[in-house]
Amino acid sequence: MEPLYQQTHKQVHQIQSHMGRLETADKQSVHLVENEIQASIDQIFSQLERLEILSSKEPPSKRQNARLRVDQLKYDVQHLQTALRNFQHRRYTREQQERQREELLSRTFTPNGTQKRILDIANMLGLSNTVMRLIEKRAFQDKYFMIGGMLLTCVVMFFVVQYLT
Repeated sequence: MEPLYQQTHKQVHQIQSHMGRLETADKQSVHLVENEIQASIDQIFSQLERLEILSSKEPPSKRQNARLRVDQLKYDVQHLQTALRNFQHRRYTREQQERQREELLSRTFTPNGTQKRILDIANMLGLSNTVMRLIEKRAFQDKYFMIGGMLLTCVVMFFVVQYLT
């Protein structure tokens, strides 16, 4: 049992050092390091099952100590497994945020682009050119009404402030 325990203990320490490497790995190699760590953790779990069987076969005087050592290794490996999952979750979240950011930055928020899309949709729906010209004329007039309303509101607010002070 002792050689297998030592080997497993050594592998746990190697995984801990690989976890440090995981934080500094570039985007291309991070998946390789994660897979390597996960494979090592899976191997350690199989070794721990074997160690549990071997610890139950120890003499009664050593059995308690052997089980404690195996349980400690199990706890350490579960902790490493959780740390790996947390890292993967943070990485996935970060990549998703980067994709969303790139998507938002690539969008164009111009009124002309929106107007063009609306006209394309209207063409698909079969609206005549006359109706589309009326819509464009109305949008042009609405813009002047909006600007006039904003100016009127500003003038009214100015006089209210002048009157109240």
